[in-house]
Amino acid sequence: MDIIASILESATSGVKKTRIMYKAALNFRQLQRYLPLLIKRGLINYAETNKGAVYKTTEKGRDFLKKYEELKRL
Repeated sequence: MDIIASILESATSGVKKTRIMYKAALNFRQLQRYLPLLIKRGLINYAETNKGAVYKTTEKGRDFLKKYEELKRL
């Protein structure tokens, strides 16, 4: 759950894979395992731009982050 939250937090403004890796402190293999899951669940969107692939946290992903933070406070 911590890894998922880190990925979602790092992608709130729309970023590339490399930026997610650095912000979430993940290696490439870890990121490759989590991104498809998050896309499939609708927590992150993927868009191809003229500057490359960009990943952005969806509204559902932001809701997940809010609930995750509430649980951490308990």
